[in-house]
Amino acid sequence: MNKHAHFASIGFTLVFGFSYMFSKVALAYVPPMGLIAYRYLLAFLFLEILRRLHVIHVNVHRHQLKAIAMVVLFQPVLYSILSIYGINLIASSEAIMMIALIPVFAGIISAFVLKEVPNVKQALFILLSLSGVVYIQMSLQQVDTPSSPWGFVLVLGSVLCGAIYNVSSRHASRSLHPVDVTYFMMLVGAITFNALYIGMLAVEGDLAGYVTRLGKIELLLPVLYLGILSSVLAFFLLNYALSKLPAHVTGIYANLVTVIGVFAGYFILNEALYGFHFIGSAMIVMGVYGTIVSQKKHVSSPIAGQATFKDS
Repeated sequence: MNKHAHFASIGFTLVFGFSYMFSKVALAYVPPMGLIAYRYLLAFLFLEILRRLHVIHVNVHRHQLKAIAMVVLFQPVLYSILSIYGINLIASSEAIMMIALIPVFAGIISAFVLKEVPNVKQALFILLSLSGVVYIQMSLQQVDTPSSPWGFVLVLGSVLCGAIYNVSSRHASRSLHPVDVTYFMMLVGAITFNALYIGMLAVEGDLAGYVTRLGKIELLLPVLYLGILSSVLAFFLLNYALSKLPAHVTGIYANLVTVIGVFAGYFILNEALYGFHFIGSAMIVMGVYGTIVSQKKHVSSPIAGQATFKDS
């Protein structure tokens, strides 16, 4: 068992677990596209500063661009658009519970593409974890909720993109270092979403709003969290984990993001929490734990990229 990869997985689940809550807070002050634009711009600037200070190195060759393109298309481009607009239509706790579907899709896709098939025990534990999500979702239908069905459709689409990203990043890790992948994810995200957001503001005749909105501390703090911790740190940890672990094993950690997000929404945003949340969360956690401990020994692919973090 690769302990460093599992510690990295725990790290990104903790950061991602609070990201939906911070996104929900920020969306009260900025439209969804604006939040994505600020987030990835800050993330890229942070990484670029580290690169220019020679804290990190990025070394990508032309023949590796196709692998990177497959990663960035699904994450951040499609995933971010679908998830941020979906979160705006449903409660953050409900949105984050759907993220637990990622390992299911990732397991199916990786079985066909990467030939990484979960063993029988892992499949049963993944099913247990998924059952916890389904149980919570079905129970939510029995209580009053302001969520829109379109919100669930959009978040479900982001889940599918997240699964494809898991597999694409796992495939890219065979020739690229996690820093390379993370850097280009932030670069493409910054260019794409800022171009779209500035275009939207231009149509509305509010270009000045691009700067003035950031003057609100209620927006700036969530953007700092989402840009530096949730984008740079969490995605580096995720890309590292995907370079060392099968996609279905890394994907199962997404279910822990669900549990963290549900309780963060309850304690900080005062979102409703019911008994079925506790039961479903217990099923999710047991499924995650079982999937990890039943993992077969896996020999990770060598990393050909030369990008590394320097010791300070």
